[in-house]
Amino acid sequence: MIKSIINEIRISIIATVCLALLLCGIYPALVWAVAQGLFHSQANGSLVSVKGQVIGSSLLAQSFTGPGYFHPRPSAAGDGYDAANSGGSNLGPTSQKLIAAVQERATAYRTENRLAPGVAIPVDAVTSSGSGLDPHISVPNAFMQARRVAEARGLSKEAVRERVAAHTEGRTLGILGEPRVNVLMLNLDLDGKL
Repeated sequence: MIKSIINEIRISIIATVCLALLLCGIYPALVWAVAQGLFHSQANGSLVSVKGQVIGSSLLAQSFTGPGYFHPRPSAAGDGYDAANSGGSNLGPTSQKLIAAVQERATAYRTENRLAPGVAIPVDAVTSSGSGLDPHISVPNAFMQARRVAEARGLSKEAVRERVAAHTEGRTLGILGEPRVNVLMLNLDLDGKL
């Protein structure tokens, strides 16, 4: 009986050590090596560098507030675009706080982009994403901002719209999501840094 228990304990210890080596050492190292070899940029955060200096990630939104820049979706992450506090507001559609915030954002968006009071605004211009860090805006949102950006930069609206079109990403796998524009990459292109 005791010999059987000792044998079971020995088998359990060997199995634990083998599984720990496999699942905590070999497997993560293999996944890391494959990711570094095949998807180096994505495995390291899709960082965007300009002249050797990292200025952001194409996967995370950051604040752009000047009139000559396209603005990302509003952020509910901490004090705004704070990856350490990623998360949505968790406010439901009947929340008075959410309704008031959306109305305030809509008024500010219309004022900033010189839109008439009745003009429909893309929903992504006035609501934050689930993470609060979505780096993309919808194509209609980008086109509505194009006039403001063009005027601030002294460019034609058509030239800015061409840049938007050049940075429009299609649906993932051709069927998932909607066409979208990466705000960081578009603003860098407008600054001549790409």
